[in-house]
Amino acid sequence: MEVKVELIQRLRETSGAGVLDCKKSLVESEGDIDKALQILREKGMTQALKKTGRQTKSGLISSYIHPGSRIGVLLEVNCETDFVARTDEFKNLVKEIGLQIAATNPLWISSADISREVLEKEKEIYRKQSLQEGKPEKIIDKIVEGKLTKFYAQVCLLEQPYIRDPQCKEKVKDLINSVISKTGENIGVKRFTRYQLGEDNV
Repeated sequence: MEVKVELIQRLRETSGAGVLDCKKSLVESEGDIDKALQILREKGMTQALKKTGRQTKSGLISSYIHPGSRIGVLLEVNCETDFVARTDEFKNLVKEIGLQIAATNPLWISSADISREVLEKEKEIYRKQSLQEGKPEKIIDKIVEGKLTKFYAQVCLLEQPYIRDPQCKEKVKDLINSVISKTGENIGVKRFTRYQLGEDNV
């Protein structure tokens, strides 16, 4: 059956599970959100959000070199224990995040890392654009918020569409939450640097 995006979004907000997991459970429950939530609970998928506050002192520092050796990424991804850090699940996640960074060149990990000055500058640009396009004053704030969401999806790693999702519905943070659910540990990207041949890295 075809599952509406609105249903998937509602289930994601309730459960904290990833897009694909929510979609599968909604298909299985034939669109019944309560049943879908129960399915996710049975699979342990709703635990991801509860784990995001826990400390992450283990993990991996990894490098990714894109074919052709013109782009490279060095990144640190943390988890709670060495046991999880050694699992194929975690190693594959780190590899996928490295590939994502190489392909999309994010500037920050999350929107929380963007300075107030940068955000205010972006908002001002969007306001001016909206006024120049003749948009009504009363809806400009809503337009600005919509443009900011698109901005985050371009420059923030966790908000970017996961490059291996052909429908671009799953974000990088959904991919991480999926692995959190499977491993039972909090996982977070600590830092990264992307190098491109011939470019200066600040």
